[in-house]
Amino acid sequence: MNARKVTIRYILFDILSAMLAWALLFVFRKIGFESLRPGDISLIFSDSNFWRGIAIVPIGWVALYTMQGTYKNVLRKSRLKELQQTAIATVVGVVVIFFVLLLDDEVGRYNNYYLTLLFLLLIHFTLTYACRLVQTSATVRKVHNRQIGFPTLLIGSHKKAYQTYLDLENQETYSGNRFVGYVSVDSTDPSDAEQRLTAVMPCLGTVNDMKQLILDRKIEEVIIAVEDTEQTRIQQILRTLDGCGGVIIKITPDARDIILGMVRIDSIFHSPLITINTRLMEEWQYSVKRLCDIVLSVLALILLSPVFVVTAIIVKCTSPGPVFYAQERIGYKGKPFKMHKFRSMYTDAEAYGPALSRDDDPRITPFGRFMRKVRLDEIPQFYNVLKGTMSIVGYRPERQFYIDQIVKRCPEYLLLQRIKPGITSWGQVKYGYASTVDEMCERLKYDLLYMENMSITTDIKILIYTVGIIFQGRGK
Repeated sequence: MNARKVTIRYILFDILSAMLAWALLFVFRKIGFESLRPGDISLIFSDSNFWRGIAIVPIGWVALYTMQGTYKNVLRKSRLKELQQTAIATVVGVVVIFFVLLLDDEVGRYNNYYLTLLFLLLIHFTLTYACRLVQTSATVRKVHNRQIGFPTLLIGSHKKAYQTYLDLENQETYSGNRFVGYVSVDSTDPSDAEQRLTAVMPCLGTVNDMKQLILDRKIEEVIIAVEDTEQTRIQQILRTLDGCGGVIIKITPDARDIILGMVRIDSIFHSPLITINTRLMEEWQYSVKRLCDIVLSVLALILLSPVFVVTAIIVKCTSPGPVFYAQERIGYKGKPFKMHKFRSMYTDAEAYGPALSRDDDPRITPFGRFMRKVRLDEIPQFYNVLKGTMSIVGYRPERQFYIDQIVKRCPEYLLLQRIKPGITSWGQVKYGYASTVDEMCERLKYDLLYMENMSITTDIKILIYTVGIIFQGRGK
């Protein structure tokens, strides 16, 4: 089944439910509060507010559902979780509609406001959840009947891996794991279990091949089933998988103590597995963070446009060369992108290869030194934020040349690629710019701390500190 088609169907039914709920609310109010006779209902269609609501209100509902993450992973929906999500979204949306669109209406008695709120709450929830329940039930039925499956990679090759495969395949209700193959953790010691495993699915390589296999085979789920003697490899496996965003990772319960505090238990019928929680924030917080990035970037580019123009002119007049400087950096999921800045160095600054800047760096122009102190050189990066390659708050992206050196000393640096890099960061606020690889490793702990404590509140705090640094000229 095509997930995109299912998503479109969810959106269409949500729109229809919202339109019908608004229409029924209008009829309810006209008949109940304005004593409109049933035979005069046709007069409703001449009311401009009716059509305005029909056109605008559903758009607001779809936007709210999108922020909530309703339209993600539509083939993996749970009916019980769907009930909870729909109830929460309905309460939030109805309260917003009430205060924005309905509170100023004259309804005769004060109690009519409560009736309006209650009616819209009940009718919208009933219509929306009824449509979703039908669609979700149909999808769940197809999963159980093996009409829908999720490409799954099994990690492990001995008895536990083979037993996990049997448990998942033979359970009374199919959970959707469609195994495309397995990777061997210890290829030097083949066993009878591995021979039986090879008979039912191909061996696709070793742990070192996982990342490429996940990309090539479009793997959606990884199940780790290793023996007790192989559990020292767990951290390496998890670190490798951490760069494969969007992949669901599950592990056999025996490894629970290794990842204590990072997991939630998710019982899959007769074969309980631990699902590793790779989400750093709730879906709605990701949506709000992205919305804030867009709004603040647009405002910054508009309000700072005079500063932008003046800075560009001064850069051009004070040293020969281009106004802007674009450099390849590594960002989200390890993908390279071009980061834009005002040029603060002379054009031949890296004639002898990559080099980090320092306080007394002769490669920096006089005006470039001022720009760095007040972060003027960073303004063009709001364009990167609008493109989606960066966020306003994240971690400072580095070049591959330096990442290779950092990873040799601090392999946990690769964990940062789970999030987008930012114009400012906790590491930059607490530590500042790094002029050596050692300082990069020292700053890393602040960026990792940010990643594990990501929230809208944390972003706001970092932005406030960043503004303080700019006005105090404490950049370098």
